[in-house]
Amino acid sequence: MRHLLSAVSILALLPGGAGAQAYYDLGTLVLSGGLTPVEGENLGRAVTVVSAEDIEERGLTTVHEALRALPGVAVNGSGDSFTQVRIRGGEANHTLILIDGIEAAGGDGEYILSGLETAMIERIEVLRGPQSVVYGSNASAGVINIVTRRATPGLTRDFTLETGAAHRASGFLAWRGERGGISLGLSHLHDLGYDNSGDGGERDEIRRSTAILSGDYALTDDLSVDFTLRRSREHYDYDSTSWMATDPDGYVVDDPTQFTDRDERTAGIGLTYEMLNGRLVHRVSLATTQNAQASNGAAPTHTRTDAAHYRLSFGLDGAPVESAAHLLNAMLEWEQDSSSSNPLYDRANTSLALEYRGEFGGVSLQAGARYDDNEVFEDATTWTLAAAYDFGGGWRLHGSAGTGIVNPSYFELYAAAWGYSGNPNLMPERNRSVDLGLEMPVGTNGTLDVTLFREVLTDEITAVSTGPGTYTYINQTGDSLRHGIEISGRTQVSDTLSLRMAYTWLQAENPDGSVEIRRPQHELALGANWAFAQGRGSLSADLRHVRRNWDTQFWGAYATVELPSYTTVDLAAQYDLTDRVTLVGRVSNLFDVEVMDVWGYAGRGRSAYVGLRARF
Repeated sequence: MRHLLSAVSILALLPGGAGAQAYYDLGTLVLSGGLTPVEGENLGRAVTVVSAEDIEERGLTTVHEALRALPGVAVNGSGDSFTQVRIRGGEANHTLILIDGIEAAGGDGEYILSGLETAMIERIEVLRGPQSVVYGSNASAGVINIVTRRATPGLTRDFTLETGAAHRASGFLAWRGERGGISLGLSHLHDLGYDNSGDGGERDEIRRSTAILSGDYALTDDLSVDFTLRRSREHYDYDSTSWMATDPDGYVVDDPTQFTDRDERTAGIGLTYEMLNGRLVHRVSLATTQNAQASNGAAPTHTRTDAAHYRLSFGLDGAPVESAAHLLNAMLEWEQDSSSSNPLYDRANTSLALEYRGEFGGVSLQAGARYDDNEVFEDATTWTLAAAYDFGGGWRLHGSAGTGIVNPSYFELYAAAWGYSGNPNLMPERNRSVDLGLEMPVGTNGTLDVTLFREVLTDEITAVSTGPGTYTYINQTGDSLRHGIEISGRTQVSDTLSLRMAYTWLQAENPDGSVEIRRPQHELALGANWAFAQGRGSLSADLRHVRRNWDTQFWGAYATVELPSYTTVDLAAQYDLTDRVTLVGRVSNLFDVEVMDVWGYAGRGRSAYVGLRARF
């Protein structure tokens, strides 16, 4: 099987693609909402979508920038080169990050966003709450699916150049005909960086280059093939930490010798076959993720995940799958991962998932269950139930409940270094969740969504001391409780002015009642977009306020301390010089506010950028 999956790179050179690829907004289709795409108005789960238009208008250049203003999402970084995402108070490795539906992290680790750019992104879908029925382990708190651009009808040629605090260049070349299309996206980033220690020392730079090749082709009226290939290479600098620090200034130390190199490769190929006039659809796909990371010139650590999927979709009411009011999905999945950090071990599981979706008047229902047969630790069963009710007039009630799991990591299972001993008897962490939300109209064409949620994490894995300088891992007794409220809204005030907002209140506690770190209790985002010069230009402003965020002070008493609150303002503008060329500019952290999301690490100060975007 591993040799077959390695051949994806060769097979992908054949004409192929997502035969039924569509172009849509949240009101039409959510790709990651179930085992097959779900109509947005029928989805009971909490979801936010950042579109390519949002990214362009707000001048967002990295994925972690795009995620910062979303409800229920906390983004923390020890500098821009090491950025983690936490959804609804879950751990960073409880959120599964996908790129075009393929796991971004190989092996057992979480994906660090770092310099991941928005240059070739069509949309970012963020589902909050457990998604393990569809995606298995590590989707316990939520899923982020980054969907890259695909070919649209005809020939497309786009180019972007930007300079300032960072230099960026990207190009997109694509063609689509009657039976399929192919696209190639290239991007390069050289972020001049800043001193992560905050001491005014050398800048910690990021250099990242990415290439994405994708395509689709209808072999017959009923059979289509699709593929995607992605390669990213990155080099970034970082600073040292001193475990012997006696004051805050001595903890994060400016160090020009520290650097890391990353090499990311993902590939996928799939066949889709329709029968019975589209009422029965078969989908077979293979995917591989192969990443390598090395620090300071040392031998790299290689991580890998290989997966094979078979999915059957059947319109129970006799209609084609894409329009069926009652739909049954079944999926059989095999997945294996490995890491060179533990070459004697790997992990594999075989999974079966079932999903039903039905529409009953104004009520939409989604229910599913999954069984994971794990080779090296306890098997797991997860379930989900979601519903939405459309009252009409823009009023919609939505809610969901379900469970999620996170498998133990290689280090937690098999550690034998730095004083740690692994525990091969660890069980997966388990999350139980429920949420309820109301979507309501604002003005003539705006919406406001208010969602309440509660999550309970059981069997949380933690390190415990076994003696002086020695540790192991256990499943904690008791529950880690997380609950809060998510509010998001958007309205078009006039033909030229639109407003947006998001607010999250979160209470996250460990089993002993102590506060969970790096999960702000209050996060507020306000934004506005103003169009001028008969639509040739636009100005966007974003305000972000963070308060009551906690982190561990890694010196002295190693106490949990509250980080300073902060408020930042970002501006972005664009103006069409011609029908094909646009001048763009932006300023981040306009008032040069001191920002700290991780204890001891300085956030980025005021930075300015200017560039051109051309489309042909």
